[in-house]
Amino acid sequence: MIPVFEPAIGEEEIQAVVSALRRGEISGSFGETIPQFERKFAEYVGCEFGVAVNSGTSALMLAVAAAEIGTGDGVLVSASTNVATALGVYHKGGIPIPVDSEHLTWNMDLDLLEDLITPEVRAVLPVHLFGHPVDMDRLMGIADQHDLIVVEDCAESHGATVRGRMTGSFGHMACFSFYANKVITTGEGGMVVTNDQALCERLRLLRNLAFTEPRFWHEYAGYNFRLTGYAAAMGLAQLEKIEEIVNEKRRVAHTYSRNLDGIPGLQLPVELDWAKNIYWMYAIVVNPSFGVSRDELASALQEKGIQTRTFFCPMNQQPFLQSMPGFRDVPCPVADRLWEQGLYLPSSPNLSEETIEEISGEVWHVFARA
Repeated sequence: MIPVFEPAIGEEEIQAVVSALRRGEISGSFGETIPQFERKFAEYVGCEFGVAVNSGTSALMLAVAAAEIGTGDGVLVSASTNVATALGVYHKGGIPIPVDSEHLTWNMDLDLLEDLITPEVRAVLPVHLFGHPVDMDRLMGIADQHDLIVVEDCAESHGATVRGRMTGSFGHMACFSFYANKVITTGEGGMVVTNDQALCERLRLLRNLAFTEPRFWHEYAGYNFRLTGYAAAMGLAQLEKIEEIVNEKRRVAHTYSRNLDGIPGLQLPVELDWAKNIYWMYAIVVNPSFGVSRDELASALQEKGIQTRTFFCPMNQQPFLQSMPGFRDVPCPVADRLWEQGLYLPSSPNLSEETIEEISGEVWHVFARA
């Protein structure tokens, strides 16, 4: 079986984790490894502060809480994304408002934003889907004009750039995931980065149960979102390799594109001229002119031992969101189509040229039989 993803983990990560364990860094409450990981990752992104947490979902929840999003506040979110993007808003009583995707990059369609901004909208939460960045220069202009808080969801975009500037360095805060299938991983883990010292202090307070003075006196309802020291040690080892991993992921994507180019009905991922796409996953859309459906292609590949995954169920179709009081029934036809027609192919950075050619050949074979 060719898995849809395998992380790039070597002896360096193993030794880093063992060393942290020997130093007793088994929690998120002490040691130097977590602060070092926060500093180095924030520096890589181009931000002053980093706040490490135990998952990308926790990062999103913490950022929404630090932004003081509350009951009835509207937050514009990418329609096509993992449900985690909406959960922080939902759990604070805010209302996620889905913004449909645009056709080329499948990211939030910025042409739709201003028509969705109403007085109760306080923030926008763009997702850099599958590693292609949103045009953050344009988005920040819209947000500044309407006084909106911007929280970037960079779970899939470590190392992606907009006109040479890293994703994660534009918004008031940005959230990264270090889950097992992300560009770099700590197994589970995440981080919020920011250039705002006051936001950083609020994030750190809320991350650790909002302990104040005296220690067990709590003025705020905090969370236990701490990352362990040995996970941070793994993150530091992975961070040393991040450019190598990004380059390998781009190699994988370019090899796929060379091999799949020219198949009618197959939409391949793009890289716009102002962007650096890090191709977190090599995603394709199977249009009707391909001859068989997305599900039929996935089934045929599975029979040959090739794993795939579908695109995300869009926010406008999520039952728990549809049942929210005040949830807006915003049409998202592009995101709906992506949910029905999109899938991604095996995207491990260590895939060989021969394996990519084998997978691509099977896609061509399915098309030829259609």
